[in-house]
Amino acid sequence: MTPPVGRSNGSGGGRAVACVAGLLLIAGSLTTLSAQSEGSVLTALPGSTRSAALGGAGAALVGDAGAMFANPAGIATIRHLSLEGSYEPYLAGTAISTAALALRVSRFTWGFGAQALDYGSEPEIVPDPATGGRRGMPTGASFHPYEALATTSLVYRRGFAALGVTAKYARQQIGSEVSDAWAGDVGLAVAVFDIMAVGVSVQNLGGDFGNGALLPRRTRAGLTLNYTDPQGTFRLLTTLEGQWTRDHRAVLVQGVEGGIVTGGVGLVGRIGYATRPAVTDASRVTFGAGMVLGRLAMDYAFQAYDALGGGTHRVGLRWTP
Repeated sequence: MTPPVGRSNGSGGGRAVACVAGLLLIAGSLTTLSAQSEGSVLTALPGSTRSAALGGAGAALVGDAGAMFANPAGIATIRHLSLEGSYEPYLAGTAISTAALALRVSRFTWGFGAQALDYGSEPEIVPDPATGGRRGMPTGASFHPYEALATTSLVYRRGFAALGVTAKYARQQIGSEVSDAWAGDVGLAVAVFDIMAVGVSVQNLGGDFGNGALLPRRTRAGLTLNYTDPQGTFRLLTTLEGQWTRDHRAVLVQGVEGGIVTGGVGLVGRIGYATRPAVTDASRVTFGAGMVLGRLAMDYAFQAYDALGGGTHRVGLRWTP
């Protein structure tokens, strides 16, 4: 995935061209992987480790701060406070990190989240005048390309139903070249005690980076069912979600989570399947696990990639005091 170069905050000139050329070396192996990342690969990837292990489903996974990345209304059911973070060494030396916070006061819940895709540090190369610009030469300086996404959500809950909205700001920087965009999400969730939850969201309303690069408009609808008491010893949950992204085929995601928790301590396992992965050479099957320590949960997710061999490992923490 090569981030688009849109509106510029600096003149850049030859250095900007050199920075883009350097980034191509990093992103070249990602190019065939980003089937749904017209404007940003971040919006195509799961916003939490738990979601990543369940195939990317999230529209009806309620009660955690990271739910806002899939459906703003998903944070309506937190008790008082929820904190979540994750880290994933991604592809070709890149890394993805996420953080989210949600706070509930009466019928309202406010959330804030951030995601970042770090391409690492690369040497700056400029055209060599001795060759008429046909070759490059290092300047001794370096540049640090990245993508970042900041979100804030507000949710109102009445009875079983909750309605939420999210405002988001996306930014991409390659050397001195910067492109950015504002967008929004809207979501609805209906949570019936701890038995079931239904969620619907429309994501990336707006999101124009310029030069034809847009955040991909996505509609999601999901159903989550708990077959046991989630506060009891045995845990069993399934989630089913449909995703419709503009100019792409529909995707069906299925996930299962089960385990044993006793005395507030236990283990759960997760598996997910998507009829089409978020990036083209990723496996359709995902795996994961979690350790429960009272109100703290430590999560892990794995997804194999055919193009580069091996796969990606994501770790995360969730705390709901």
